[in-house]
Parts: sequence; structure tokens; C-alpha cells
Amino acid sequence: MSELLTRAQAKRLWLRALRLDRPDTFGAGPAATTAAVQHLGYVQIDTIHVIERSHHHILFTRIPRYKRADLQQAQSKDKTVFEYWTHALSYVPTRDFRFFAPAMKRSQKTPMSWFKTVKPADLRKVLRLVKRQGALSIRDIDDDVLVEKDHPWASRKPSKRALQLAFFNGLLTVSERQGMLKAYDLTDRHFEWDQRPKPASEPEVLAYLLERALRAQAVVSVDSICHLDAKRKAGIKKLIESKMRKKELVAVTIRGAENVQHWAQPELLASAPRQEHDVTHLLSPFDPLVIMRKRVQLLFEYEHRFEAYLPKERRVFGYFALPVLVDDDIVALVDLKTDRERRQLLVQRWTWVKRGKSAANKRRIEDELHRFERFQLDV
Repeated sequence: MSELLTRAQAKRLWLRALRLDRPDTFGAGPAATTAAVQHLGYVQIDTIHVIERSHHHILFTRIPRYKRADLQQAQSKDKTVFEYWTHALSYVPTRDFRFFAPAMKRSQKTPMSWFKTVKPADLRKVLRLVKRQGALSIRDIDDDVLVEKDHPWASRKPSKRALQLAFFNGLLTVSERQGMLKAYDLTDRHFEWDQRPKPASEPEVLAYLLERALRAQAVVSVDSICHLDAKRKAGIKKLIESKMRKKELVAVTIRGAENVQHWAQPELLASAPRQEHDVTHLLSPFDPLVIMRKRVQLLFEYEHRFEAYLPKERRVFGYFALPVLVDDDIVALVDLKTDRERRQLLVQRWTWVKRGKSAANKRRIEDELHRFERFQLDV
């Protein structure tokens, strides 16, 4: 037997889980930033800077009084969040460090192909420098013998890739970030650990991934739990079957999306959430809602296109189009660019989605654009 939900009910459950159904959930200050990262499980970092970078944007969406300094304090002073790889480079809660430690150990044994060119001497060099001098960025290392780039994103300094390898190995962590410039410190010294947290076992990692998905997605599928982590799907399926036998999870069928099996905690389905607040959000393309393209299409009946890497002539919505959520539906896309010299937020293109066009929606989106502009320029 399977519980039946409409698409509207499933959407509202997801929006509540993502804390997008109300204007202010987490409060303000560094503690709010930590709480948001802990609840979502991760906040993706991205380099594109046509508007505010994705990590600040995602937090601002959920914390109306968010300040960039809040994230800096959470990372560098309170040390309640740290950077590591989820499906992409992200901020994750420090309390979850042990669930990422197995990936660090695997990286030490079998580095990714990107790091095959790192010479052991270069790795020893950067570790020695950081140990002696304290946290360092690549700009602080000026004695490298420069090499030719082997990739557009590579550096001519061998030390940069060595720092990155030490980061993936868990030997170094990002102790501070200024824009995209990272300072690396010894992981144990940064967190002031006498003893590093014990790495989680694989069953513990699977349980963590399921719990994180249930918290931030409410109604889950195997694909949504294992986003860009296909190798864990078999283990997650077995864990779900075990939870079903214990009646800790129930099967869910979403009307109109019956071809994808979902699950939820039974207490969550006792009362489907109602739309209690008027909300308007300009969503980052890297928001936890938007990045799951298939899930967005399934529940919102909207297919998002990220066109930053497409040639200009192939773009339909624009270089960096943001989906606009009004209450519980995506009604428009706005392609934005910040003109920092003139201190303006420029709307490059505005596209209505489905039946979203209305005078009321336009007013609400314009109000949110003004608020977003103030945040963009408040640096």
C-alpha cells in the first residue's frame, strides 16, 4: 500500500523542508547561518560572480537579515561549518565531519585523476609551509617553479594543486575565504582537536544521507537521496526496505508522477502543510531546490535550463537566469547582472513561466528584486 499525494501537496512538503515557505525561519547572525547549513545539510559554493556568489545567495534566500560576515565567522571563528565535497564543493556542518572522513581516506589512497600530476615533494612542501607558518593561500607561496597549464582552470603554480590534494585528503582545511581566495590550515589545528572524529562506517554514511534527505526534502526518492552519487543507490534501497519493515518509512505515490517511487516518514504525512505565508524568492541556480532538475520537473512541471556554459546564440532564458518562486510555484525567470561600478542590479531578460504572468506577480517580483539589489550592493 502507498500513501497518495497530489503534486501540490508534495511541493508544499518540499518547500517547507527547504525552509522556502515562510519569510524568516533561522533568525539572524552567525548562529542563523550555522542553523541553515545544518538543516539543509550543505550549501553549494560556486565561482560565478555575475551576481552574488551562490553560497551567499542561498543563505540570503532563507535568512532575510543575512550578512556575508556571518558565514565568515561561522567558518573561521566559530568553526561550526567547513568546506568539503558533497556533489560539488559545499559548506557542510562541522558536526557532520565524520561522515566525510571516509572520502578523505579514499582520496589519500586513490587520488582523483586531476591530482595524478602532483609530485610527492610538492605535497610535502605545502604541508611543511603551513605547519611552520600557519594558514596560507596560494598567493603566499611565491617560490614555485612555474609550469605550463594542462587545463584552463589549472594554475602555473604546482603548489596550488598540491594544496587542493591535501584538502581532499583531509590534511588541510579551508580556514578562511575571501571571495574565492582560500587560506588553508592544518585540519586538526584549525578545529583545535585533540583527537579527530572517528570516520563513519559505510552503513553510518548511508543512514546519514537518508536522514539528511528526509530533513531537507521531506518526500524522497532514491535519486534525490543519491544526487550525483549513483554508487550508493543499492545500499540506500536496502536501507529504505529496512526502514519500511520497521514502519519508520512509508511508500508515497505522487499523483501525476507515479513512475517514480517516493518515501516519507509517516508522521510527516499526518497533516499536509498549507500555504500560510506569502513568499517570493529569487532562487540561485545552485539552490538545493533548483539543482535537482528531474525532481523540479516532476513536482513543478518546470524544466530548468542553466545556460551559462552555452554559446550566446543558444540561450533561451539568459546567461544566469534565476527561477522565481512565488508562494508554491515557479512563475518566471529573471536573468540578472550586477553593475558594481554604477551600483545597479540589471535585469537582462524576464521570462514568464507557464501561467505565471500577472500584475500581482510582477509587483511582488519587483519588490523582491529591489531587496535583492540592496543585498548585492551592501558590501
